[in-house]
Amino acid sequence: MDLAAWILLFKGAWTTIWISGTSIAIGVTLGLLIAIIRQRSIPFVDQFLGLYISVARSTPLVTLVLFIFLALPALGVHLDKNIAAILSLSLNTAAFNAEIWRSAIRNFSKDQREAAYACGMTEWTFFRSIMLPQVISVSLPALVNEMSFLIKGSPAVAIIGLVDLTRVTNRISSVTYEPVYPILGAGLIYIVIISILVKAQSVAEVKARRLAL
Repeated sequence: MDLAAWILLFKGAWTTIWISGTSIAIGVTLGLLIAIIRQRSIPFVDQFLGLYISVARSTPLVTLVLFIFLALPALGVHLDKNIAAILSLSLNTAAFNAEIWRSAIRNFSKDQREAAYACGMTEWTFFRSIMLPQVISVSLPALVNEMSFLIKGSPAVAIIGLVDLTRVTNRISSVTYEPVYPILGAGLIYIVIISILVKAQSVAEVKARRLAL
């Protein structure tokens, strides 16, 4: 491949990175919020969130992307393709993240909670200072695993016209009639992205363990 092809690949990679990164940030935060709300066991709210999680986890990502980008306009909701892509990925990963967070919160030691309240700690202080660091430490491997799945599933957004890494790879292959090198180049970029994510996990786990001490 020539330099121009590599430049196109890196441009596509940047689209993949910022779309996936934004969706991960939203999905992780939304998932934590959903997990906290579900711990309250509020009637109807818990059932609604449970239904959302079930539907989102069982719906193919490409179907969700198409629904948000093509079906919502029929209901009067018109979204830019970048917003539609981020919304689709965020809703998908938030459902998985919510169950990861929920499992960690549900298995948290009740003794620590009772001891904190006995010392006069407020619920928010306990959650922020004691519970959250430990929950993050426990959840990180599963969260990062879900993040990597999202990045590898992000080519689904190409179906609505976003020029991500996979779409650029297809374009280069169709022009040069040499699919092997563009595919290998894209594969290498994906490996680098996931490797950076895994390395960040290791650093975050160390920090989370320190905060939990």
